[in-house]
Amino acid sequence: MNASPLGPTFAALPPLSLYIHIPWCVRKCPYCDFNSHERGAELPEEDYVSALLADLESDLPLVWGRTVQTVFIGGGTPSLFSPEAIDRLLAGVRARLRLAPDAEITMEANPGTFERARFAGYRAAGVTRLSIGVQSFDAAKLAALGRIHSGDEARAAIEAGLPLFTRVNVDLMYALPGQTVAQALADIETALALGVPHLSCYQLTLEPNTVFAKKPPPGLPEHDAAAEMQQAIEDRLGEAGFEHYETSAFARPGHRCRHNLNYWTFGDYLGIGAGAHGKLTLPDPPRIERTERVKQPREYLERAPRGEALFERRTVGREEVGFEFMLNALRLVEGFPVALFAERTGWPISIVDRALTRIETEGLIERDHRRIRPTERGQRFLNRALEALI
Repeated sequence: MNASPLGPTFAALPPLSLYIHIPWCVRKCPYCDFNSHERGAELPEEDYVSALLADLESDLPLVWGRTVQTVFIGGGTPSLFSPEAIDRLLAGVRARLRLAPDAEITMEANPGTFERARFAGYRAAGVTRLSIGVQSFDAAKLAALGRIHSGDEARAAIEAGLPLFTRVNVDLMYALPGQTVAQALADIETALALGVPHLSCYQLTLEPNTVFAKKPPPGLPEHDAAAEMQQAIEDRLGEAGFEHYETSAFARPGHRCRHNLNYWTFGDYLGIGAGAHGKLTLPDPPRIERTERVKQPREYLERAPRGEALFERRTVGREEVGFEFMLNALRLVEGFPVALFAERTGWPISIVDRALTRIETEGLIERDHRRIRPTERGQRFLNRALEALI
């Protein structure tokens, strides 16, 4: 690969993934800061799938000859789309991109839109991994979060999904309004009893530009109580044989999310759909580019068929690439090989050595010539480590 003496140098291109964003949901949750929009009376399935495939075609010249290892259909609530729409979408992706024979294809689903027959249809369309946004099995906690499903619907969705899909993930939240440690663990116990092999456990945070940010719900646990919940969850899942492999991710052996691992190891991904982000390593001249599609679904539907869905494209410079890499890689509990930094960023790790020394002195990471990993303290205070890298 050609290299500029003043730019990055890549020995090889990183693994490639595809992210597909479906922006509609039944109702916007008050804590959600994703690009999601409440659906109207009629969902424009056919037009949106056509727009997605046109959008994908516009970026094909950037990835000629590369194999896609994973696909992730996120949202919003992708399970609002019919199995027929997902089948057409994935068939169109396969016709335009080379997918690895064992490609992991994940789709997010909401128990509130659950129908047993739809899950079977998604599996028949080629989805291999289901990610179910449960958040809690407790009726009061679900109401406080503005969720539209019940605990029974969540259990039914999991029980239907497990026999159908190679891998199943369940999203749970803790530090919910009025929640105790025992209640947080009760959600974990329910998921374990159902046989879920992968859990994503997130602390409820008040993100900017959300309803909760403007009007926080009463009874939010204090910091120490939230930390106690986090520790109790980690301990219980460890006892149950789960590997804590990323800040919020826990998996039984063989069930780690390959798509997210590609993000966390600074791999490449095409991003299509309203508001989707992408990151690509390009060879001539050698550079890393970030992309973002237009956010509003109506505008996306108008522009994507013309190949004009792109809102922004920018090159990641030397001064920011170290932060972007560490923002992802330091989420991994096991850390990363030192050599991966140069392999994925195109720059020697010496460009961030001063910052690494600072956070090592603070006890946030440990490192040798082979590997860098966050300490237990570093996992708890990841933002402090990242601030040193800005």
